[in-house]
Amino acid sequence: MEKRTLGKTGMDVTVLGFGGAEIGYQGVPLPVADRLLNGALDAGLNVIDTAECYPNSEELIGNSVAARRNEYFLFTKCGHDKDGDDWNPNKMAEQIDRSLGRLKTDRVDLLQLHSSTEEQLRQGDVIDVVKRARDAGKTRFIGYSGDGRAALYAVESGVFDTLQISVSILDQEAIDLAIPAAHAQGMGIIAKRPIANAVWKHASKPDPYYQPYWERLPSLNYEFLHGDFQNAVSIALRFTHAVPGVHTAIVGTTQPDRWRQNAELLTAGPLPRQQFDEIRARWKSVAAPDWVGQT
Repeated sequence: MEKRTLGKTGMDVTVLGFGGAEIGYQGVPLPVADRLLNGALDAGLNVIDTAECYPNSEELIGNSVAARRNEYFLFTKCGHDKDGDDWNPNKMAEQIDRSLGRLKTDRVDLLQLHSSTEEQLRQGDVIDVVKRARDAGKTRFIGYSGDGRAALYAVESGVFDTLQISVSILDQEAIDLAIPAAHAQGMGIIAKRPIANAVWKHASKPDPYYQPYWERLPSLNYEFLHGDFQNAVSIALRFTHAVPGVHTAIVGTTQPDRWRQNAELLTAGPLPRQQFDEIRARWKSVAAPDWVGQT
């Protein structure tokens, strides 16, 4: 699988990474997670991304692939608290230690602030927490994961090594707002929700988490979404990878064979420039002012 250097971190990451939200939120049992994660590593994946607040995700990853720790780059996020006391700097330090214990490692490669607001970033306390974790050797690099004006502020602050942000055929705010600035600074850029949760497969209004994308579909009305499902996923994924500056795209799944299938979709090669431009033009012609990046 193709690799790209994740900006100034120097990490050579596979263009497709594994996102750990689904295995946590959907209660995947350990044997399934074990097969999924080890199968992905066997197929060449070298990026695993998770978060402290994804239920049981870090534990599943630690129990499944901690013994192969030198084979992949490990990313996690901090800030959300299980008791609802989000962005408490004292609790965040405890969260980081808890994450390391769950992941069965002494350090992660990337520790990211998880969707903190612009106001919280400006205050600075939450940034100090991840800086101290880096200085203590608990992470090699620090990043910001989020969207909108907060993401732009995070980039412009010059503090972070990476930006993880939503970018897809149904979520293009970042392509104009934050990604160019991040790219210019040499930051590593991680695309989350790169296939917009394949929301076009739903015949009726889906789970609230997916609804903003589902509600955009009638206006965008991309022709390729009306044909073969796998071809549509391929186009969507290749669109995200064609965005200048994007190094890796994080895709979550609960199905052990799905990661390999998604990787095979990239063998079609880069999305033709004309098709990329047509998708961008369609977005620019119909996007409403409230079509902001979805966290």
